[in-house]
Amino acid sequence: MKRRLVAEFMISEHRISQRQASKAVGIARTSMQYQRKAKSDAGVIEQLRTLTEKHPTIGFWQSYHRLRRQGFGWDLKKVYRIYTAMKLNIRRRRKKRLPASIKQALFVPQSINQAWPVDFMNDSLWDGRKFRLLNIVDDYNREVLAIETDISLPTVRLIRVLEQLKDCRGLPQMIRVDNGSEFISNQLDLWCEGNKHHIGFHSAKQTYTKRLCGKRQWQRTTERICVQNAM
Repeated sequence: MKRRLVAEFMISEHRISQRQASKAVGIARTSMQYQRKAKSDAGVIEQLRTLTEKHPTIGFWQSYHRLRRQGFGWDLKKVYRIYTAMKLNIRRRRKKRLPASIKQALFVPQSINQAWPVDFMNDSLWDGRKFRLLNIVDDYNREVLAIETDISLPTVRLIRVLEQLKDCRGLPQMIRVDNGSEFISNQLDLWCEGNKHHIGFHSAKQTYTKRLCGKRQWQRTTERICVQNAM
């Protein structure tokens, strides 16, 4: 830089040529002829603004790769400098801690037909075939009211079993279920409204029938029921 200033002084004061001045101070003529170009970030700013307006949820890396796929060869550091100067950084979302839910005591029935826990179980036979079991238990005396077995048990089958129990035993005041797909359907809600019954949801699945029968006896019971249904 100092040599260039000396050469420019010699040209202006001593009226010598550029070639002679550059040779005298030992600098290349191309360095004397170089003109600095002003930096223009207008193109990058325009493309980044267009991208963020069209895709407001993308971050820096997606914006950069999209620009590269469009054919722009801007340097990574340059794009990042302009990206941060435009304050386009997306804030990281913090996980919101939900307040602890109030635990309610489980309803304890005082007589039969007050609460019927209803639950589904999955199992497989010795040949690998899978099947489902619908278990309905009286919560007061742990009496197994019904066990329905099939490959598929939609809500219609659940309502049919409840109708059969309605004819021979009556219906309970409350049916306790979990959040399974069979229990949150509109068909079961309409059936309960028509029969004026309440559905109580619980989070943990409680396999009353398996606890009542024991593991080995439960396996023998389910296999016998499946064989009878297959026949």
